[in-house]
Amino acid sequence: MGREFWDTRYSETELTYGSEPNDFLREMAPRIPPGPVLGLGEGQGRNAVYLATLGHAVTAVDQSPVGLARARELATSRGVALSTVVADLADFNLGAASWSGIISIFCHLPSALRRDLYPRCAAALAPGGVFILEGYTPRQLDYGTGGPKEPDLLDTLDELRGLLPGLELEVGRELLRDIREGAHHQGLGAVVQVVARKPLGFTSGS
Repeated sequence: MGREFWDTRYSETELTYGSEPNDFLREMAPRIPPGPVLGLGEGQGRNAVYLATLGHAVTAVDQSPVGLARARELATSRGVALSTVVADLADFNLGAASWSGIISIFCHLPSALRRDLYPRCAAALAPGGVFILEGYTPRQLDYGTGGPKEPDLLDTLDELRGLLPGLELEVGRELLRDIREGAHHQGLGAVVQVVARKPLGFTSGS
């Protein structure tokens, strides 16, 4: 599902996944300390805009300029500022110890990219910073209520545990939950949820 696919989907009149934040992110957002937040695969920006309303300086990254244009429109309608970057996550420089929070909400990536990107996310968090992820697991293929159809794009908790070096897992679970997010996430879904924090005393090489 490349840029052309998402540009077409994000051109639909209705926001693809609605205008409200993901339920898990809303629940866990208070765990993010004050400071800048990076949103991965942010699409039309519902989650990034929500975090901006909480006072964070948010940068939303996505491969789709169409999606990010909608994100800026949503931010304007909510009276908040939002930085957007059109980029491929395979090439995007996250920096080092730069972010109070990094979020990945239904940002489904090939396994090879996950193995590269998520350790970089861990390195990019400032001490005390939090990584928040929700995504579909391979069990979601039995439900068909949203998400990709390719098993390689689906996360598991066991995999994610090994891809966040130096972070402490505060929440790590796989579960079934009812998801109501726009036209494309509707019904019972099999998800993995992760909240992982970089210790305050963490230094490079520790």
